[in-house]
Amino acid sequence: MTYRLFEGKVHASIYQRYRFTPPDEIKNIILQYLDEKKGQPHVLAVDLGCGTGQNSRLLAPYFQEVVGIDISECQLEEARAVPGYPNITYRKGTAEELPFPDGSVDLLTAASAAHWFDQTRFLTEASRALKPRGCMALLGFKNTRLTYQACGERLNHVYEEVRQVLLPYTNNQVAVDKSKLEELYSAIPFPDKERIERIRVNSTISVRNLVGFIESWSMFQDYKRKDPQAAEDLLLNTQKRFLEEMGVTSPDTEIDQELEYFCVLASKPQ
Repeated sequence: MTYRLFEGKVHASIYQRYRFTPPDEIKNIILQYLDEKKGQPHVLAVDLGCGTGQNSRLLAPYFQEVVGIDISECQLEEARAVPGYPNITYRKGTAEELPFPDGSVDLLTAASAAHWFDQTRFLTEASRALKPRGCMALLGFKNTRLTYQACGERLNHVYEEVRQVLLPYTNNQVAVDKSKLEELYSAIPFPDKERIERIRVNSTISVRNLVGFIESWSMFQDYKRKDPQAAEDLLLNTQKRFLEEMGVTSPDTEIDQELEYFCVLASKPQ
């Protein structure tokens, strides 16, 4: 089954502005794994569910060619509009029907996307398309912890309240991501595989961008379709509450943020 939750032009624009690029810590883990299992040269990386191309662009310097694939043409238009990456191409398609010959792909990756895939069909295609000793890297993040001076717990409480408001609009597949892809990991047919469950990465984010990130969630967009005014009010009130708790007035004020990433790695047998 293909889920079509990120296809509108407005949502794609929000996604481009506010979605996180995977951190260097994750990129380095993936490249080190690929070096160890397959070795150079790194010719073709395929970024599945690429959205607006954040992960594709991260990989571009390390491969001769990167192909980003997504079901949403609006997302792909946003990705193509980013200049400076001549070795990336973007194609409309799905993870369950890969447009590549057998044994031609060095790396198959998906950032915060694999929970939307049809597990059985995707793994069949991955087994077919990967080169011998080619690798799969499926990543996401589970927890967000916010800190600002002495009010971190209150900020986290506000953030959790937003999640609870949106819970009725949350697709069941999001729970697959929250399980750190446990079921998909178990189903990978390659003997050589591992799941790294806790990779803590610290960064900063402005209040404005944090609220924009919330706006990019599929469950928020579903809520917005059902009640546009309530959704808009939720964003405005959330920003207002963050600023009040922090004792500041500028939405460009930055908050410390800890994200807990996970990564599923696997290598196709020789």
